[in-house]
Amino acid sequence: MMQQVVGILTASGQDGVLLLDSPDSVIGRELLIPARHLNGAPFGMKVVAELLSPAMEGRQARAKVIEVLGDPARPDVAILAIIRRYGLPERFPGKVLEAAESLPIDPDPDDIEREIASGRRDFRSLRTITIDGADAKDLDDAVSIERLPGGRFRLGVHIADVSHYVTDRGVLDVEARRRGNSVYLVDRVLPMLPPRLSNSLCSLNPDRDRLTMSTILEFSADGQFEKGELFRGVIRSRARTTYDEVKTALETGQVLEGRYPQFLDDLTVMRELADLLKSDRQARGALEFEFPETKVELDPEGHPIDIKPYPISFANELIESFMIAANEFVARELHFGHLPAVYRVHELPDPEKLERFTKLAKSLGIRLTIRGTPRPSDLAGALAQIRKDPAAHTLSHLLLRSLAKARYAPENLGHFGLASEHYCHFTSPIRRYPDLFIHRVLKGMLTGSVNRRRWTADAPVVSEQSSETERAADQAERDTVAQKAAEYMASRLGQTYHGFISGLNPAGFFVQLENTVEGMVPFRELDGYFIYDEEKLMAATRDGQTAFHLGDPVTVQVARADTVRRQIDFALVEAPKSRKTKKTARQPAAKNRRRRK
Repeated sequence: MMQQVVGILTASGQDGVLLLDSPDSVIGRELLIPARHLNGAPFGMKVVAELLSPAMEGRQARAKVIEVLGDPARPDVAILAIIRRYGLPERFPGKVLEAAESLPIDPDPDDIEREIASGRRDFRSLRTITIDGADAKDLDDAVSIERLPGGRFRLGVHIADVSHYVTDRGVLDVEARRRGNSVYLVDRVLPMLPPRLSNSLCSLNPDRDRLTMSTILEFSADGQFEKGELFRGVIRSRARTTYDEVKTALETGQVLEGRYPQFLDDLTVMRELADLLKSDRQARGALEFEFPETKVELDPEGHPIDIKPYPISFANELIESFMIAANEFVARELHFGHLPAVYRVHELPDPEKLERFTKLAKSLGIRLTIRGTPRPSDLAGALAQIRKDPAAHTLSHLLLRSLAKARYAPENLGHFGLASEHYCHFTSPIRRYPDLFIHRVLKGMLTGSVNRRRWTADAPVVSEQSSETERAADQAERDTVAQKAAEYMASRLGQTYHGFISGLNPAGFFVQLENTVEGMVPFRELDGYFIYDEEKLMAATRDGQTAFHLGDPVTVQVARADTVRRQIDFALVEAPKSRKTKKTARQPAAKNRRRRK
């Protein structure tokens, strides 16, 4: 498949020049579209082009237009361009939809009974519930809890048995592997599986019998893992709950009308166990980064009407603790069972990046001593100190960037960030292909039908491809949030916001607002010549009278928002105390210059 690129088509005589949305490391910022390859595309439009020949000495890269997306100023075109740039599949092929439509919306009761007769465990008497975001439709995990004698706990983590319907190398499986994962863009979801499966047949909807792969884990009264078992199961969820509902119930003791009598008691026991599991992870040195995610609210036409930090509470952490416990248990079973697998691995930090971070941390008074191979506990200690620093947000990001990127691998290399020797993804087979692969292997183990040769050969391929599709999905998700942030701020030019300095480079400093939107204050718009100190991540004038540091609180005005390049510029209104610039607050002259451009 030839490389596809996205950009705005401009005229160059009879030919066209494509100005790429993002510079390519090989192609550069633009490429030539010969007149015969314009294919009727009008200039000024956002288009998709297919690369014909790469850039060579003295010659621009060339391409041909294969699709016209439309006016680049339109919000729907901007999102579509991101989808095209990352090669994300929008629609399912007809044969995939046909295969999905051949399946029922709910399992047939007779099929459920046959499954139980064949050895599937009946967990329908357990009080299982799902806890997700309010807008989630693909509910692939449910939990149950029991208090055992002596204060011990029995936790059930029940995961949708997608592999029962998506057979190995069948048409649904081939498409799911190609997609690798569901993609959650700011205005839509591009699911890994057709909605008939993801939102209905496989989703653990309340009051419906559903097939599961279930782990039953037992813990001591102080939260130490004692034993676990894995089953092919059947559940019937008692309640579809949300993070907000769980948080409110545990804080106030008030529950929604219609919840089963022991609902609040179960939540209380769940929270107790989740807190113990979290404490255990902290004790072994697991890294806990605290970055607010961005929540964008859209009107029916897709225009952003509000942007704010996505609320994260102990209810989110409760489910996260249980999913981590199940993933670790399954990974141990695979490892010690010598089974083919796709592990979720997180390797040692990059030595050079970690050294740079260590120097910066020391310059800010943060104690970080690493002798020999770094341990998670070393960095966890630094994180605890960082949280007290005004620049906590940026320092945490810098530490995160020093770490290796988590990925999938057929070898059990451990998970540095979780301080875990054995880790895999088991809990989301509706939206991640590695989890579906793991389910297939586990079911083979339980039924004595492990296809060792095929799955051993598949594991490296699935690992590499799933890592690639995950990276593309993550970047596309970030780009769509940045797109809506630019659109949101473009309608608020001149408005004033409070924020903090979240980063610096030789051209200026970045400011993150309280609503999580980030933009740049260019040094060229300030009086004085600023010298950027990369090691200390600060900038100051030659006379030292004005300086900007990470974490400094500032007040800024929205000066410019480019919705095509997704870039936001701020004008400085108020600098940190004792570091004020000479320019007056609202900088009307700078604002007027921008209008003339």
